[in-house]
Amino acid sequence: HCLAVRAVCQREIDCDRGNGYSWKITLLRNYWKSKVKQEWLSGKYSNIPSQFSLPEKSMYPMDVNTWGEILEAELER
Repeated sequence: HCLAVRAVCQREIDCDRGNGYSWKITLLRNYWKSKVKQEWLSGKYSNIPSQFSLPEKSMYPMDVNTWGEILEAELER
């Protein structure tokens, strides 16, 4: 599970590990973020008509670099 989460959230995982968090805590801190981020990066929300059409679990607190990755992926589509 940790490697799957790291594939999507490498920067976040490496930061948490560098700050001394155990793998268990790192996974708990980043699991849902990786799921939401992967959905955004894959284009799942590319053609929604409004913010009201987003599913409830489509948002998660993410840093500016993560949103930058998502926007770059969106621009490439």
